[in-house]
Amino acid sequence: MKIFDGHNDILNKITKTENPLDSKAFLVSDPGHLDFPRALHAGVIGGFFSVYTSNPPSVPSVKDRMVLSDEGYRIKLAPALEYEYAHRSALKMIDLLFKIQEDSLGQFRVVTGLEELDHCIQNNIMAAVLHLEGAEPIQPNLENLPYFYEKGMRSLGITWSRPNKFGHGVPFIYPSGPDTGPGLTDAGKNLVQACNKLGVMIDLAHLNEKGFWDVADLSDAPLVSTHTAACALIPKARNLTDEQLKAVAESDGVVGVIFSVNDVDGGKRPKEDAPISKIIDHIKYIADLIGPDHVAFGSDFDGTKIPSGLGDVRGFPKLVGLLDKTGFTTEEAEKICNQNWIRVLSDTWRT
Repeated sequence: MKIFDGHNDILNKITKTENPLDSKAFLVSDPGHLDFPRALHAGVIGGFFSVYTSNPPSVPSVKDRMVLSDEGYRIKLAPALEYEYAHRSALKMIDLLFKIQEDSLGQFRVVTGLEELDHCIQNNIMAAVLHLEGAEPIQPNLENLPYFYEKGMRSLGITWSRPNKFGHGVPFIYPSGPDTGPGLTDAGKNLVQACNKLGVMIDLAHLNEKGFWDVADLSDAPLVSTHTAACALIPKARNLTDEQLKAVAESDGVVGVIFSVNDVDGGKRPKEDAPISKIIDHIKYIADLIGPDHVAFGSDFDGTKIPSGLGDVRGFPKLVGLLDKTGFTTEEAEKICNQNWIRVLSDTWRT
């Protein structure tokens, strides 16, 4: 079964090393969750490659920002990023992505249109969608949005949990729903409309509930959350409510189910591990609620803790096997594994 994955953070991981343009860290081998040889072995035909800017060194660690209570925990959000810092960081990761393409000898391509995507799928070339996770590198007046489009960006997440000039991210809280603050700013609403016009997919992962509904009211494209889970199963602020999931389906959109231990199997204290069956539980719940046309994989490889039983990208066949055991037909499994993502891109991109 071929896999198109909704999210990974390999670019951020590599650019934080001493060799930020080391294409071999993906093309040859990497000690983390993801590299090209292992992905190829697992049947991965493509996915969304995230350009995510980490908090600056001055921000305290997650452990230091965590507040515990009898009910659970919350992690204090980091402050908004400065534009110049986010802009420089994003360009480094984009440079790395195209360095990987250049050094792949035609086996890996950043796709910017439907013909390119189809060509890659038909010719066993790994297809990468350049995804901006958090709009901090975009100027509030959107003056440089066309520049990032020309650089190849075809998917954009308005926030990564931190607040920014476009909206308010959802914090990491258990137990909690995603209704945690105000929605989009005027600049954020303009960003949604501009992305619609360009044909850039809008990602709702990490955006709070009011922001979600603002996008739902404004956007003429399918609603998408690339890496999240079901709040009804695990009441964590990062997860989507049933009403949000239904809105995704009504727009003919997709939810990519994250593999993160604490999103699919959370509790009062952060966990180190979870059974891989918990990932399937969320896929089944979402499929039962809104249909198998609207759920997919959104791993978050190299950006979160994943179940040890999954291990790394080579664990995809285990998940496919569990889909079969759970009762999904071959046709439904193909939708979850790749076709739903490809459909949404086809319905969103203008070229």
